[in-house]
Formats: sequence, structure tokens, C-alpha cells
Amino acid sequence: MMANTLGIMGRKLGMTRIFGDDGTAIPCTVIAAGPCPILQVKDDATTRDKYTAVQIGFEEVDERKLTKPAKGHQAKAGRDYYRHLTELRLENVEEFELGQDLTVSMFTPGEKVKVTGTSKGKGFQGPMKRWNFRGMPASHGHEKVHRSTGGIGQCAWPAKVFKGKKMAGQMGNKKVTCINVEILDVRPDDNLLILKGQVPGPKNGIIMVRKQNRG
Repeated sequence: MMANTLGIMGRKLGMTRIFGDDGTAIPCTVIAAGPCPILQVKDDATTRDKYTAVQIGFEEVDERKLTKPAKGHQAKAGRDYYRHLTELRLENVEEFELGQDLTVSMFTPGEKVKVTGTSKGKGFQGPMKRWNFRGMPASHGHEKVHRSTGGIGQCAWPAKVFKGKKMAGQMGNKKVTCINVEILDVRPDDNLLILKGQVPGPKNGIIMVRKQNRG
């Protein structure tokens, strides 16, 4: 299994625009990212997981809102308590130590990154909205079927609906990753990342920004 790359968690503040040197308007997304402390370092020598990784936390939370096992786990790092935890598998964790902060300083303007978020949930939707079906005919003789799916099965054989058939159902609310997203600006003093274009998820959604492997 290929190792993941180093990254940082953040919260999507919203979209805005900046102007280039030639006066063009560039749409961008502002992410309040980090600092994310390392709450656990996993390596072959100290853990039984048989892989190397670091676990990071984001967004401080009151102690009373955590369970005793969660508090005991996070207390080992000697830091505060955090609401969101995630794990990053790495090939080498020797340069990381417990309690170390990961900040936006790891990124540089012009760098391309991977951005992961949970897309906006659209609820239960029909086939026209979910899959861009054209719908049934709207001519004379068709009553209340204009946005229907149409035929979905077969005849006597195989007499079933195949798995994966495009039908009505839950739309959105899925994990989405965008690659080759350009970083326009990094502001370490404010813990901000400014990314070119849009990223998955609603305003105030949790976002994961990771470095991209080149090879």
C-alpha cells in the first residue's frame, strides 16, 4: 500500500477573489488550517499496527466533551484536547515527535496540493437531478411520469436489476478529493491557506489539505 503524504486539517471559511497582475479576477477559497499538533507517532518499533503514521488533531474542545478513553489518549501528547483527529500514513516518521505542531508553513505559494472534504448533501433526489436523465416524454398521453426513471429491468432473463443501476437516491454528502489545486498564498501569522478555485464541502466544513507525490 502506498503511503499517504503529509498534510494539515482546516476549516473552510468561504470563497472570495483576488486580482492578478494583469487585472484578472481569480476565484479562491480561504482555509483556516492548523496548527495541528501530533497526538501519536506510529512506527514499527513502538506500535503493533505494522505501519508508520502520525495522528494529528484539529480544533480545541472542552475536556468535558470527550470520553475518558479519548482524554487519556490525547493527554499523552501533553497538549490540549481536540475535536477532530486524523491519521496520515508516512514512509518515515523519524523527523516527527509527540506534541509537535504542523502549520501552514509546510506549503509554499504555487504548490499543487490534494484537497479532501465532504460534499454538500442534497438529500434524496430523483434521476434527473442526480444523474442528468432527460426524463419521460411530456407529450399527450403521459401523465405524472415526466421525471420518472423509465424502464430499469429486463425480461425473463436475467429478471433482476443489476447493482449500480443509476436510480433515485441519496445525493452528495460524500468524501471528495480534488487534485492539482494550486496554492495562491500562505499566511502563517493568520494560519490561512488561499487556494485557487473551489474545494469540496460547505462553508465551515472540515477540509484536509495534503501534499502531492510527484513521480
